[in-house]
Amino acid sequence: MEYTDLLDGADLDQTLIGALGITVTEITPDRVVCDMAVGPKTIQPMGLLHGGASVALAETAASMGALANINPETHFPVGLEINANHLRGKKEGVVTATATPFHKGRTTMVWDIQITDEADKLICVSRCTMAVVEKRK
Repeated sequence: MEYTDLLDGADLDQTLIGALGITVTEITPDRVVCDMAVGPKTIQPMGLLHGGASVALAETAASMGALANINPETHFPVGLEINANHLRGKKEGVVTATATPFHKGRTTMVWDIQITDEADKLICVSRCTMAVVEKRK
């Protein structure tokens, strides 16, 4: 499944996803993989990957996963809660978020997101609760 098919023509370049250079490389109802470069757009003043960029990457992965599990013509996912533990700093290269579901319900989903570096070392672990909202007619 292509995630762009689920987005109803949304221009991701005009969103935070585009601004941070996040790319979705895999999407299934049970696994989403997203990449993000560590560089000028995603570091904090001390030169390390910004925790907020990691959280944005994690929520993007969870959102795409939730989207792959619902009917996008009638519903849409929104972040309800997210937490993150930043385990290791990163100054350059690429980080990869891999999201898998803990729970896929009718109105909420809970996703586990692990952000790793090129050597598969954990950079950040996150849990994101997504609300599944019905579109108004």
